[in-house]
Amino acid sequence: MIDIALHAGNGLDVGSLIQEGRVHSAIYTDPAIFELELRRIFYKTWVYIGHESEVPKRGDYQVRLIGRQQVIMVRGTDEKVRVLMNRCRHRGAVVCEREAGNVKFFRCVYHGWMYDTTGKLIGVTGREAYGPDFKPETMGLTPAPRQDNYRGFVFASLSPEGESLRDFLGKAAEMIDFLVDASPVGQIAVDAGVSKTIYTGNWKLVGMDGYHPNYVHASVVDAWKRDADSGMGATHREDPFDDKAESRTRDLGNGHAMLDMRKQRMKHYPVYEGFVRGIPGGEEYVKTMLEKHGEERGKLLIALAGDPHVGVFPNMQIINNQIRIMNPLAPDRTEVNMYAVRLMGVTDDFNAVRLRQHESFYGPAGAGSPDDAEIFERAQMGMLADVNPWVEISRGMNREVKDEDGTIVGLITDEVTQRGQARKWRELMTQAN
Repeated sequence: MIDIALHAGNGLDVGSLIQEGRVHSAIYTDPAIFELELRRIFYKTWVYIGHESEVPKRGDYQVRLIGRQQVIMVRGTDEKVRVLMNRCRHRGAVVCEREAGNVKFFRCVYHGWMYDTTGKLIGVTGREAYGPDFKPETMGLTPAPRQDNYRGFVFASLSPEGESLRDFLGKAAEMIDFLVDASPVGQIAVDAGVSKTIYTGNWKLVGMDGYHPNYVHASVVDAWKRDADSGMGATHREDPFDDKAESRTRDLGNGHAMLDMRKQRMKHYPVYEGFVRGIPGGEEYVKTMLEKHGEERGKLLIALAGDPHVGVFPNMQIINNQIRIMNPLAPDRTEVNMYAVRLMGVTDDFNAVRLRQHESFYGPAGAGSPDDAEIFERAQMGMLADVNPWVEISRGMNREVKDEDGTIVGLITDEVTQRGQARKWRELMTQAN
């Protein structure tokens, strides 16, 4: 283990842990590096908090994490969605102990201070004991220093300064559009439940990896090949995770990356359209999408089915029919929450098919997610052996290309995505505190 603690305040060259085509396993295992990640990544950049549809009514709230720090995403009495620190201004206790719900006010059980849903301090027990200099109007719940919203996706930053959310998202914003625009009315609802898991491994192991499906999920891929009309992603018995396919890995910049299935899906568009038309409400859906978006984009939206398969650095992914949040708890402990999505403007049967597909692979008893958690734990265990501590991420480095839009592209099994994340990690970790 590298003695980061010894050097963290004395100019340690953390950047040397990321090299051409490889990374040092200490970035996954070292506790001091993890603490530095919290300060320089999670507490400085934009972090996804939740979707505004999760708090549809006044007083609705969700408690979420930015690193280790709890925040409350709440819709106030003024209908505004805020991100507030879950910390009483008196003695620091949490004011919201349940994960989600609806309240008229937040009350600290320690000494009874009360706050309304906009964060304003509305009640102080024993108010007479405070002198004339005590100003309740300045003692409300502390808002996150920065908060912004992209198409209903709420982000916050604990740093008062930095690039705008739109600049931070860059080309990843276009990928978020693919999910939202899959709805014929351009709206989604994140209210279809959540699957949660905690695995014994590092948060960076949850990535965009097109190399593993044919091995970790071999039985699932084989089933897809046998069922060409399943609408599940493999068509005409063609493996989308084979380098001969049109699927690609893509580094979008800023640590954001995706498994780009657009050309692969469009190659077999008739299969996807046929599958959708067979769902109750599907005929109307296809008609509406083509009329609203035009033939080219309309067909692409139908084929992708709201799945850009994108990772938004550092803590969010949109995969299949879910928005995924990764919470780093320790160097070797990560919480992954998968929030299922409903499309607005479609039939209940249409959403039901999407949700059953989601459950079949990503649910607690699904064919995929349990395998992923297991392999992450095996990777974490293996990386504790530090005799030869370098982890290889060079696959396809000799054949990646820069696209016209500036993104870096490789074949579907290439580790373009891992290298993109590593570059952003190094950039943020080598900045001054």
